[in-house]
Amino acid sequence: MTQVLTVSCKLKASQSQAAKLDATMDAFVQALNWVNQNTPEKVVNAVKLQSLCYYQIRARFGLSSNLAQQVCRRVAGARKVARQRNRPVKEFKRRFVTYDARIFSFREKDWTVSLATVDGRERFELAIGNYQRGMLAGSNPKSATLVQRKDGSYSIQICVEAEPPKQQNTDKVIGVDLGRRDIAHTSEGDNWNGQQLNKVRDHYCRLRASLQRKASKGTRSCRRRCRQLLQRLSGKERRFQAWVNHNISKSIVKTAQSLSACIAIEDLSGIRERTNQHPRSREERRRSNSWAFYQLRRFIEYKAVRAGVKVVAVPAAYTLQICHKCLHIHPDSAQSYRKGKQFKCGHCGWEGDADFNGAKVIALLGAVVNQPRGSGLFCSLVEQSRLRATESPLRTALAVGVG
Repeated sequence: MTQVLTVSCKLKASQSQAAKLDATMDAFVQALNWVNQNTPEKVVNAVKLQSLCYYQIRARFGLSSNLAQQVCRRVAGARKVARQRNRPVKEFKRRFVTYDARIFSFREKDWTVSLATVDGRERFELAIGNYQRGMLAGSNPKSATLVQRKDGSYSIQICVEAEPPKQQNTDKVIGVDLGRRDIAHTSEGDNWNGQQLNKVRDHYCRLRASLQRKASKGTRSCRRRCRQLLQRLSGKERRFQAWVNHNISKSIVKTAQSLSACIAIEDLSGIRERTNQHPRSREERRRSNSWAFYQLRRFIEYKAVRAGVKVVAVPAAYTLQICHKCLHIHPDSAQSYRKGKQFKCGHCGWEGDADFNGAKVIALLGAVVNQPRGSGLFCSLVEQSRLRATESPLRTALAVGVG
């Protein structure tokens, strides 16, 4: 199995080269919108789209043959994604161009790339550091995407195929419990407190509310300025969340790699839909819906593939209510041994952090999923009942053996 990684590299472009890139991106995006508006929405096959409008694309927008084919593929891909989400593709706004191996090439000896434009081929030098050089060294990338940043600079996102190391078989499992109070808590005792993160997110929320009030009551120039600040603020908070998730996932994978263990993580699919059905305050609803749990899981998964660490997903049901020592759960379904951040088992008496207990339970579930060998998960009460059921047959067998 190959893993595809994206390496973002800044381009060094002269004034004449920048003009060619601008013309290419403008023509590409205009062609995308024209194809999307002038072809039936139900057509999601790239070959079908190409048969409908290939010659019109080349004549109207001056794109080369391969760039015209990329337009059809990009529209078809966007429509397939939109169909899954039950909404149409309205418009392509961002300026970008997608490339394949026929119109893009990378040369390692001088760290340059060759790109097709509306005015022929151009070679650009890459302004990159040691990380990008290490990722690109010895590779033969076959696809890339050209984008323009908000500051006007150009960047090429190169897709690199890498062969990840083989995942090792191991019995050791690290459980990861995800939440809001603790963003993540592992069965090894590592945790990332969300208190400081909530302060930052609450600050962004108050700032957004203030700008929205000014945008609704101010002058035209004030409203325009507030909209610009809101857009910048949205990107800043999104980058902050991604930065935190990158750091947490990197630490978890590094720990698992050093211990030769696999990672068990909760499957929180549909958690927002389920939790939003319960009555909660507006603030609690905002906090629980704004954190990117799925992004953290995806970061852990792709970093684990690079490190040769296996990741298994386990059901999240009852993981916070089971005692990891005796696997006992409160007999009353309306009650729980967990009280806030504390967990005190009423059966064996274990007491400690509730998220740490949940991570331990997730690790036990992950061990069963990782190395299937029967259930093995039952509380001591079940074990006692099993022993009582087999007690007399065992005595009979022993008596016969001794005689």
